[in-house]
Amino acid sequence: MRLRIINPNTTVAMTYKIGEAARRVAASDTTIVATQPVDGPVSIESHFDEAISAVGVVEEVLAGEKEATDAYVIACFGDPGLLAARELTRAPVIGIAEAAFHAATLISTRFSVVTTLSRTAIIAEHLLEQYGFRHHCRRVRAAEIPVLDLEENGSAALSRIVEECRRARDEDGIGAIVLGCGGMADLTETISREVGLPVIEGVTAAVKLAEALVGLGLGTSKHGDLAFPRPKAFNGRFERYSNLTPGH
Repeated sequence: MRLRIINPNTTVAMTYKIGEAARRVAASDTTIVATQPVDGPVSIESHFDEAISAVGVVEEVLAGEKEATDAYVIACFGDPGLLAARELTRAPVIGIAEAAFHAATLISTRFSVVTTLSRTAIIAEHLLEQYGFRHHCRRVRAAEIPVLDLEENGSAALSRIVEECRRARDEDGIGAIVLGCGGMADLTETISREVGLPVIEGVTAAVKLAEALVGLGLGTSKHGDLAFPRPKAFNGRFERYSNLTPGH
């Protein structure tokens, strides 16, 4: 099985960390290819960042389609470009937020999300509504740390995240915590030990869900809105997508 883990931002250190986290949980016969776009933001902390990064995500899926990829993981908690990516392939494509929400509901009836910034907490709230998990989530909390602090100031950032997770445990009436950033992929064991609750992060959850879907022989449906895009002309910088025929 070959899984392509796409870090939608362009920070190499985060891509490496995400790849290592994926490999730790992947089955022995699963090959993890961790990759990132050439162009785009160094971190994703806004709707604008997500819009720009979505182009890189679909480009990475198109590249993966040339390598017989069995499944894809979009390793940003905003799940940028998720539905567009699913249009381009028959393979499963899993966003880490959606994966983490699913996993949390399987082990608890209520969870809270701990993410980086207040503005990205609002984006997570939108996703909870969109995916139908709002009634399972008690609160989305922000540790108020920029995403790249997880790479550049690890110990201080970790302390802030652990502190917010303790507040979630003590105040929210929850059974589990979801970490709301792909850059937190290596923190689950440490935080769970400090807080005493199950801690879920989406990269590893998505890897196991992807393996399960491939094992079940299930891929992205090509009936309805996730059918391959109709070939058409594109202009300007996107002219290379003219008459694109994925899946052929």
